Amino acid sequence: MIARLVASLLVASTLLPALAAAQAYPSKPVKIIVPAQPGGGLDLTGRTIGAELGRALGQSFIVENVGGAGGSIAAMATKRAAPDGYTLMVGYVGTHGTNPAVRKLEYDAVRDFTPIAMVGGTPNILVVTPSVPAPDLKAFVAYAKNNPARLNWGTGGIGLLNHLALEQFRAAAQLEGAVYVHYKGIGPAITDMLGGQINVLMPGLAAALPHIRAGKLKPLAVTGLKRNPLLPDVPTFEESGYKGFDGVQWYGIVGPAKLPPEITRKLNAEINKALSAPALRDRLASEAMNIMPMTPEQFGQFMKADIARWSALARERNIHLED
Repeated sequence: MIARLVASLLVASTLLPALAAAQAYPSKPVKIIVPAQPGGGLDLTGRTIGAELGRALGQSFIVENVGGAGGSIAAMATKRAAPDGYTLMVGYVGTHGTNPAVRKLEYDAVRDFTPIAMVGGTPNILVVTPSVPAPDLKAFVAYAKNNPARLNWGTGGIGLLNHLALEQFRAAAQLEGAVYVHYKGIGPAITDMLGGQINVLMPGLAAALPHIRAGKLKPLAVTGLKRNPLLPDVPTFEESGYKGFDGVQWYGIVGPAKLPPEITRKLNAEINKALSAPALRDRLASEAMNIMPMTPEQFGQFMKADIARWSALARERNIHLED
């Protein structure tokens, strides 16, 4: 009896410092690294979640934009940070999904990070210029097979999600012989598409939406399991007969590996609480982002599955980058 009591006291004594640290956290400003320059979905996620955490936890959550190398510079800075909860990062489909699938990295997207919370995802949308004589996806596939030389397919860069999503579609539709133009970013690709240099693209919905509404781009299908409320008349790929097109441009919050579980759970609870507020949901929805709340464990499994999905496609389509 005494031995069991002593053992219990010893266990409690080892847990108390961690519990005390979690209760006191955060006791100073927290840095959120955003792996991109200001503007866009990554920056929106970091600043939105940072503001919500700041209000809830009574400390400043300061965004630091660290662009370059497809997010690898930001990921390495996060990997090397102390696992104390004072350096977080917006992990997204690039840093923790497609990059590990197509290139050799100095970090392991699973082992070197602690998944904290998923925030949300934006679907990709297949768009063509109005000059392409196809009113829907079925007609486009028929046209592409009969007129491959008349189509120039654009991407925001080799190995990015918009490229891999197009390759997934081309494989499923058995479209071969595509002429690709790879840009340095989706912005230049859309600019050239509006100018007629390319006529097929699969950007994130947020980037394409203004041009769709203006009638300058024609939407054919969106990724995801259901239609997007911003474009309720545009079918999903699955509705159009193509299974497995549920990948999205997703955004979440991660930290360095070995982040204390108490801090991870505290951050996850506050982020999920913020995502449950109708005003925040509506704000993100207006930016074409659907919220995707998860536990840390669910988020970790989601990332592993996303890496596996795009790695298999990259192998099948022989897509890789040499840095």
